[in-house]
Amino acid sequence: MEKVRSMLKPKVEPQKQLREWQRRLRRECLNVDRQIRDIQREEKNVQKAIKEAAKRNDMGSAKSLAKEIIRSRKTVNRLYENKAQLNSISMHLGESVAIARTVGHLSKSAEVMKIVNNLMKAPEVAVTMQEFSKEMTKAGVIEEMVNDSLDSALDSEDIEEETEEEIDKVLTAIAGETAAQLPEAARRERLKQPAQSVEDAEEEGADDEEELEAIRARLAKVRS
Repeated sequence: MEKVRSMLKPKVEPQKQLREWQRRLRRECLNVDRQIRDIQREEKNVQKAIKEAAKRNDMGSAKSLAKEIIRSRKTVNRLYENKAQLNSISMHLGESVAIARTVGHLSKSAEVMKIVNNLMKAPEVAVTMQEFSKEMTKAGVIEEMVNDSLDSALDSEDIEEETEEEIDKVLTAIAGETAAQLPEAARRERLKQPAQSVEDAEEEGADDEEELEAIRARLAKVRS
């Protein structure tokens, strides 16, 4: 009896399933665009903070903020790659419509499987692609992938160190001559200035560190 009921259960039409996937892929692309805009908007605030740090000869903060910009730009580049791959999946699915009309079901696609597996390693879309993987496997579009792509994606961190050359390029592009004069010119300038009291120096350093941490927190939020 159970077997009869399962046989009578209506199946989702291939074309309808494809349209649903493509709709969700477009929505995911819009989410990627939003993340890119948020990161780029926050970068403008960081650029302003770098200029201010350079003016007060605070090379440590300027370099730290430059590293954050480099990481954010790498994230943006990765997001653009993710979007291109999402569009590629949608295109390949669209090409499957004609075949589905002929054979009555969705055919396996090695290319879609490759892209989905790759995107499951991208932290920004890993969870979404895990869901797609399950649905597409069930529909017969891709084979079941037994791996820890999702876990490794969620736990991964960008451990690539920014080179001094990359940092200097960012500082020069944003702060111009002011950054180019640091740190040697800054050291000479500080020697000419009247010595600050220990309390004033500590208070100023604490304020700068708090501002730096706040900027890092905002960047981490928009990159997540």
